Amino acid sequence: MFVRGLIFLLLVVVLAAVTLSLLRRAPRRAQDEDDDEASRDAPAPTPEGTRALGREEALRTLRELALGTDLQPAVPPAHVKIVAAIGATLDISATDPRYAPRRPLLLPQLLRAASDDDTSRKDLADIIVRDPALVGSLLKLANGPYYRTSNKPIESIDRAVTILGHQGIRSLAAAALVQPVFRAGSKELSGFAETTWEHTYRSAAAAEVYAFAIEGEDPFAAQLLGLVTGLAAIVVFRVAMDQYAAQGLRPDATALAALLDEHTPHVARRIAATWELSDRLLEALDDQLRGRPSRPATALGRSLRFGVVAGALAVLTGAGVIDEETASVSLVAHGGSGQKFERMWQRLAAKAAE
Repeated sequence: MFVRGLIFLLLVVVLAAVTLSLLRRAPRRAQDEDDDEASRDAPAPTPEGTRALGREEALRTLRELALGTDLQPAVPPAHVKIVAAIGATLDISATDPRYAPRRPLLLPQLLRAASDDDTSRKDLADIIVRDPALVGSLLKLANGPYYRTSNKPIESIDRAVTILGHQGIRSLAAAALVQPVFRAGSKELSGFAETTWEHTYRSAAAAEVYAFAIEGEDPFAAQLLGLVTGLAAIVVFRVAMDQYAAQGLRPDATALAALLDEHTPHVARRIAATWELSDRLLEALDDQLRGRPSRPATALGRSLRFGVVAGALAVLTGAGVIDEETASVSLVAHGGSGQKFERMWQRLAAKAAE
């Protein structure tokens, strides 16, 4: 009887200990999520005294580079009303044919090919050669520092497919499909469009690496999210410039930056929905919205978030705005550490240096 009582008492103690442990763990995980959400924009401490750039600082500096001037702490009072008016029109403008990029005709086939492991390299090549303009854009990108692996130029789609492989060629094709949107527009927009394209291209590449190396997610999907986000920034900028012109007002850089920060994620989401991208990709874009519901971000959402910062760091390094050491510690602070990211950075930096 005494032995049974002792066993029962031990079981009670063990169950109590397990329950207490679980109760302690759950709040800590929630707190960790809250802490991550609150501190993701803060510069992380780094060795040897080099300060890492936080997300907001990196993107603000990128905006200054793209717009060609320093930004003020707040939108000037004279521009508050027009910013609100432009913001109110962006939901409609996101699907307006004058601004919204149509879904590239070959994109559905490329998406199907990307999701089908049985798709051969020849199948991919056959899809690409149907569009002569796409072939020219793809070969130009293939011969850039990010994709080129030897001194011998890539002069045909067959060679590009052979050298870049299945994943490389479909990623390159997606970038080539959307690039023409960044070339359109007036000369007044060319500086912003050029910087935005460079950021978009590198962001998509970085998101691709993060999705594969860290999240175990579809790298092509992550890359496509980066491309759509860049397209959305171009739409926001063009709508804003047209609205300013219609009212005979000179655009203000701080006002433009505020519009880009606030509305690019929403417009990206609308473009993706118009293109009939999957719910999984739409959810990842929802993760980028300000004031989104309090829930953990998806793996693709985290990949896109990393890609946007890494792309900004690469552009700023190439323009000489920040040095290599600052870029390196900032990349690590945002989760880009290890050999895969070192190789990624070498290629992104090479593209920036060109």
